[in-house]
Amino acid sequence: MYQALYRSFRPETFETLLGQEHIERILKNQLASGTTGHAYIFCGTRGTGKTTTARLLAKALNCTGEKEGNVEKPCGKCANCRSIAEGSFVDVMEIDAASNRGVDDIRELRDTVNFPPIQGRYKVYIIDEAHMLTKLPATILSRCLRLDFRRVSEEVLMKRFAEICREIGSEIDSDALALIAANADGSVRDGLSLLDRCVSAGGHITRADVLQLLGMAGSETYIEITDKVLSGQTGEALAVLAKVLAEGKEVNQFGKDWVEHFRNLMIIKYTKQPEAVLNLSLENIERLRVQAEGVSMERIRQCVLQLSKALADAKWSPRPRILFELAIITMSEGEVEEAVPVRRTVPAVGQTAAAKPAEAPKPVVQTPAPAPKPAAPAPVQKAPEPEEDPFFAMNSSEAPPSEFFDIAPPADYVDEPVSMPPQEAPRPSKPAAEPISATENDELWLRVL
Repeated sequence: MYQALYRSFRPETFETLLGQEHIERILKNQLASGTTGHAYIFCGTRGTGKTTTARLLAKALNCTGEKEGNVEKPCGKCANCRSIAEGSFVDVMEIDAASNRGVDDIRELRDTVNFPPIQGRYKVYIIDEAHMLTKLPATILSRCLRLDFRRVSEEVLMKRFAEICREIGSEIDSDALALIAANADGSVRDGLSLLDRCVSAGGHITRADVLQLLGMAGSETYIEITDKVLSGQTGEALAVLAKVLAEGKEVNQFGKDWVEHFRNLMIIKYTKQPEAVLNLSLENIERLRVQAEGVSMERIRQCVLQLSKALADAKWSPRPRILFELAIITMSEGEVEEAVPVRRTVPAVGQTAAAKPAEAPKPVVQTPAPAPKPAAPAPVQKAPEPEEDPFFAMNSSEAPPSEFFDIAPPADYVDEPVSMPPQEAPRPSKPAAEPISATENDELWLRVL
């Protein structure tokens, strides 16, 4: 039975892993020194080798082959390595967390972990799509070694795709491989799927064949429709879009490539050697250079934002074509408005705008300003009188009110002053305590903890 290219050319050793040299170095050093971790978290976009690297690590831990020269484990040839590659190794279990996330699945996993390995030296669990189980808390992340996988460069993809084409006996042009690698967007699996689609057509594969098979338009199409939009020819630009879609091109793919075209214009506008950055021929770069000279950076920014918004909305729209047609109209009319700017001048003092007839100046009547009122003096604030204690009021020289007693005083009552004991001198206040320094505070806080 035929196997897809991404399955038949899956890396079997660390040397054939693409674009992840930093991860390869870490794992090789751990295997050589015997410091392999108990748990790993592989993060990265799709098709960058996360599951493949997990299988390679499982092979290396259970490999029984002998080291030959500079070739390190896994060898990919021993019985254990072949068994793991075929998926029949008992001690290496792959679990799809997206479909096995129930309570019973987790309970079964916890029960089987306690048993020792049967066939190999180590038991390895590979949990794919682990983010589908639940949110991974920091307590789990801190106990795992995290390795981030990067997108693979187009140069590395092109080199590997060319080797695969030579092995399967398929002829393909280099510019066609470059186009496939650019659309892979750093994913090896996506690139191999695109290459598999093109190779299945048979014969010698050219860039035009790749454009047709992948439903893409050529660079000349984007140059033409961009010229129509920038010059304000809305109807002609809509006609170009209709022609492209009538040829069977996919509207979302057309929008992505159009955004990439404006990105190429930006790179050419600010780069002295754009051929080192862009995956385009020298002839196409020269055509884009001519177009980039006639458009401002602000205009490029507006078009990129407008097309990006249409692409985002097209994911949820049943008629994405209408959104791109609306984007074309918006971009074209925006260029027309900028092509005929409205010049506005600020009239001088005593003059009005030229569009209105001149009017006689009105006399300005100046009224004398009223004399300032003298400021009112600030009110003098009196100190609040202390509350009178009824005990001291009763012993003061004044006669107490008759309401204070239950009975009226006798007729021969004489109010004599009561002698008070001399008051003691006020005691000197204690000096304020010195503030505790920051160091003493920190030490105190540390001791408490």
